[in-house]
Amino acid sequence: MTGTPRDTRASDVVIKTLTGSEITASLDRLAQLRISVFREYPYLYEGDMAFELRYMREFATAPEAVLVAVHDGAELVGAASASPMWAQKPEIRAPFEDRGIDTSSLFYFGESVLLPQYRGRGIGHRFFDHREEWAARRGAQAACFAAVIRPANDPLRPADYRPHDAFWTKRGYAPVSGLKCAISWKAVGEQEESAKQLQYWMRRF
Repeated sequence: MTGTPRDTRASDVVIKTLTGSEITASLDRLAQLRISVFREYPYLYEGDMAFELRYMREFATAPEAVLVAVHDGAELVGAASASPMWAQKPEIRAPFEDRGIDTSSLFYFGESVLLPQYRGRGIGHRFFDHREEWAARRGAQAACFAAVIRPANDPLRPADYRPHDAFWTKRGYAPVSGLKCAISWKAVGEQEESAKQLQYWMRRF
């Protein structure tokens, strides 16, 4: 792989890789962005600002964590995160460890969130390019992410919804049979949190 510059351009936006205190400085805007995008299908996340700030503050201090940030002027309009799998919470690591999969050479890709008006410009590919470059330079041999599972006939599914499976497959990722995790959050319309099943996708470098 060739080196990925810290700042690149995609159309009229600037894409930067942030670490440590650079991430911390963007916490409020990042939390708001996550709440806005994850409220959409398929996550339908009823966001909580206090939780988001705690979650992202923990991420910012994780070893070798990186945030790929997309700015339009001063506005944060997109972000994608990555950090080593061994640094994740037990519920994220456990499905791999239970199978005897070595997590020391595996990177976990967290959210990829982008405001609707910036989609379709190739920024999703940039998210993966930057994170894969970062992971490989730190000795990772594979990367994975978890995607929420929704039934094909889900009554909540919008008529114009397009799943990302084809895009992920094009990037070289594939779902790992039987490898899932459960994460709880409060969805739109729910009175309290409930566990949601997520499917792991993985690609070896």
